[in-house]
Amino acid sequence: MLDGIDFEPVFFAPFVSSVMTVEPTWVDYNGQLNSAYYGLLFDRAVDEAVFLVGLGPHLEETRSASFFTTEAHQRFMRELRAGQEVRVTLRLINYDDRRMHLFQEMHHAREGWTAATCEQIAQHIDMRTRRPSPFPDEVLERLALMKAAHGALPVPDGLGRPVNMPIRLS
Repeated sequence: MLDGIDFEPVFFAPFVSSVMTVEPTWVDYNGQLNSAYYGLLFDRAVDEAVFLVGLGPHLEETRSASFFTTEAHQRFMRELRAGQEVRVTLRLINYDDRRMHLFQEMHHAREGWTAATCEQIAQHIDMRTRRPSPFPDEVLERLALMKAAHGALPVPDGLGRPVNMPIRLS
């Protein structure tokens, strides 16, 4: 990645990550992608997307700031196996002066089916204090552009879905 962006980004709706490959060492004893590595793939897609709004390693270096995931909910729909390629779509659902609400879908790169989703809240952090802090103005401006582009999309299936297992009385 670059050390920062010196161009005005175009926000596609949704953002689509680069192609990523399921590594053989990420597969568990069931022959499928271990759940921890779904998180890794989602994180890599977030890094690509938020770079366009001005977040990433350069922000930590120049402003001692970063962003942390504070909450996440993953759903697993289909197995992924070693060697399969995926792309992640990302949508900015909402944001405020310190947080972003993101929704991602992981798709098989060639066949298009959905393998998993991840909904998360990420918070901007002052790395000197390790406490929440407001986004820089230029990041807020780009978040507004991204939100406008993504806001035209229909509500994604599963957004806001609680983790719940109904109790059955027998």
